[in-house]
Amino acid sequence: MDWSNIIDINTYSTLLLIVLFAPFVGMVVSGAFGAHQKIVALGWFNSFCILCSLLASLMLLVPVFEGVSFSISLFDWIVLGDFGVDFGFCVDQISIVMIVVISLVSLLVHLYSIGYMKNDRGFNRYFSFLSGFVFSMMFLVLSDNFLGLFVGWEGVGVCSYLLIGFWYERPSANFASIEAFVSNRIADLGMLLGILLIFWTFGSLHFEKVFTAVESREYEYSILVWIGILLFIGAMGKSAQFPLHTWLANAMEGPTPVSALIHAATMVTAGVYLLIRSHPLYMQIPHIGECIAYLGAFVALFAASMALVNKDLKRIIAYSTLSQLGYMFVAAGLGAYWIALFHLFTHAFFKSLLFLGAGNVMHSMHDGLDITRMGKLAKPLKYTMIFMLIGNLALCGIPPFAGYFSKDLILEFSFNLDYKILWGLLVFGAFMTAFYSFRLFMLVFFAPKSQEAYMIEHPHEASSLMLWAMFPLAILSIVAGFLYDKMLAMLNHISTQVTSLSNNVLFNPTNHSLSHEALAGIVLGAVCVGILYAFIRYRNYTYKICDNAIYKLLYHQYYIPKLYELVFVRFFSWLCSMLWRKVEISIFDRSIDAVGIVLIWCSKTLKILQNGSLSSYLRLMLFGVLILLFGTLVLVFGGR
Repeated sequence: MDWSNIIDINTYSTLLLIVLFAPFVGMVVSGAFGAHQKIVALGWFNSFCILCSLLASLMLLVPVFEGVSFSISLFDWIVLGDFGVDFGFCVDQISIVMIVVISLVSLLVHLYSIGYMKNDRGFNRYFSFLSGFVFSMMFLVLSDNFLGLFVGWEGVGVCSYLLIGFWYERPSANFASIEAFVSNRIADLGMLLGILLIFWTFGSLHFEKVFTAVESREYEYSILVWIGILLFIGAMGKSAQFPLHTWLANAMEGPTPVSALIHAATMVTAGVYLLIRSHPLYMQIPHIGECIAYLGAFVALFAASMALVNKDLKRIIAYSTLSQLGYMFVAAGLGAYWIALFHLFTHAFFKSLLFLGAGNVMHSMHDGLDITRMGKLAKPLKYTMIFMLIGNLALCGIPPFAGYFSKDLILEFSFNLDYKILWGLLVFGAFMTAFYSFRLFMLVFFAPKSQEAYMIEHPHEASSLMLWAMFPLAILSIVAGFLYDKMLAMLNHISTQVTSLSNNVLFNPTNHSLSHEALAGIVLGAVCVGILYAFIRYRNYTYKICDNAIYKLLYHQYYIPKLYELVFVRFFSWLCSMLWRKVEISIFDRSIDAVGIVLIWCSKTLKILQNGSLSSYLRLMLFGVLILLFGTLVLVFGGR
């Protein structure tokens, strides 16, 4: 169907502006009442703004699926000679998936937050920050140039800092927000250098112009390599890839709905989006893509191993997010960009569901997070238990849940592309995912209560509003995988080269490759073993302290945070302290004090001129006139 004959470009532009600026309106209105007492209507108003953004996204979805893409320019931003960047935004097959996911998950998180934050005195401020984050994320994915993307990228970083440190009275929340902000700024420096190198090489920052020049292969391979590396450094920070991963788990200090939005569906997937958006560049440097894939596989196992022993409910789910991001980077690194986007799509729903379910459990446990101190919550929290079961099955990749389709595609693609080592690592990662997911599930809902269990007589289910906000995520966690064919048909419009490569690998495997059914059976078998092992181990579990070296290594995150503290934090603290004592106090403070002392001395010296004697004032005036006359004569006769 020719949608251009049904909807004109002005309508498309209006819908795009609604998608982008509706969250901005909510942010501004809530921000205006940030210091006031709680106004529940602001929560509903912000939810309505996000609903407008979602409806506009859905109205754009069908024509974009049919191949329609368009862009608009609001006004010029920077114009320097032949170089110009405007506030331009585009909707295509990549960005439409992102804005639908962002607006849908954001709407449900906003609705959930009305119930979750109802007793918090920062209610108004919270919704302003949350809508500001959504606006920044929309700005990031809709920008049609690298500089606009970077502005949204930094806006997301600022809003995440505000949301992670929302309860700023807690020292741990302050530390976590600063750690997240600093870690991302370190990586963002690499990304900014990459953007500058793009401008220096191509003379433009517009996606279409840059990628057209890249595909022409008129530039040196080494320059493309450096651009790819620098952009990926930025992606590493935002998606918490090793070694910039430590901030993600600590970011759980923020409100749980923030974790569901930022650390499951939007912010941490921005790095994956950057790789998918820049796929014409990375297709020219496949060796860098291989490195990205191997790093992703390492992170998938690395994060899963830490989740095996952790006792913090939210941190386990955070490590799960980190592990699944590793799977996405494997797919993107191997060139299966549409598979990476598909896993990003499905992952957003079931991981948000798990985080919101964790919020329900926290409420019933009076903010307790230690899963070894819970148990037997299946009866009082039966709806939450069902929702978290759905989320865990989708995460583990059990058919017909959504995670099965996207994760299976990644594993099959890596195997058929003859990356058997990668495939083996990812299968082992799927086993660990199944084990730690159902370890959490069993300890929270079915394991016997221990002597150290939280002393809560009547655990309560979440409010009906919070449960209804979770319901669409549960449905999507089941059915989203069946949208695979629709998404594949849409993504054929992105790059014929990408989709033809993926189709050849998946549907025309080499002779020595296993069939689709055999590969799926192996992975499913590993997952089932992990689930069964967790069920047997924890159904009658009695908690006891474990002192073996491997447990301590995993529990302390391989001692990497302590290593960072010794190497970076303590050194930086010592440097700051030394500069404060030796430079600020000894030089700057004394210099400023000296200026004051000199001025005071001058004022005391010159005050004798103001003695109240008219004859003294006349003599000083005459002396001044003589000096001026002498100066004038010097200038006149000296010029000759």
